[in-house]
Amino acid sequence: MIWIQENVRLPALPRGFHVVTGEVEDALPGLASIGVGVAHVFIRHTSASLAINENASRDVLRDFAAWFDRAVPDGASYFSHTLEGPDDMPAHIKSALLDTSLTIPVSDGRLSLGTWQGIYLCEHRDSGGPRSLTVTAWGEERG
Repeated sequence: MIWIQENVRLPALPRGFHVVTGEVEDALPGLASIGVGVAHVFIRHTSASLAINENASRDVLRDFAAWFDRAVPDGASYFSHTLEGPDDMPAHIKSALLDTSLTIPVSDGRLSLGTWQGIYLCEHRDSGGPRSLTVTAWGEERG
């Protein structure tokens, strides 16, 4: 059994949905030694989230952002938690609607994503700052 754990620091990105599959893969050079296993990707923040979805069309990223911003608007009068700005409470709700972690199969030393799948960093704040991920992978050694 092989265990790998790496911290990935992503630069500050604007509000929206960003494909970060390459950054996650680049942070895990030891992944190549796993034949069959699992990778767990966890974001260490409450106002950003992770998702897996289409990585081919930029329109998908824009449509996700448009839907979430309309569904959970900034500055809604019914929010009580407003000390950190009008985008903070909506960011927490959006993060809860998506998720803070992903579980991805590992096959032959690679993340076993579908042809059109990518890992999204879902940035829900206007100025969320750099984001930190912890990626843990484990499995049987490649033979």
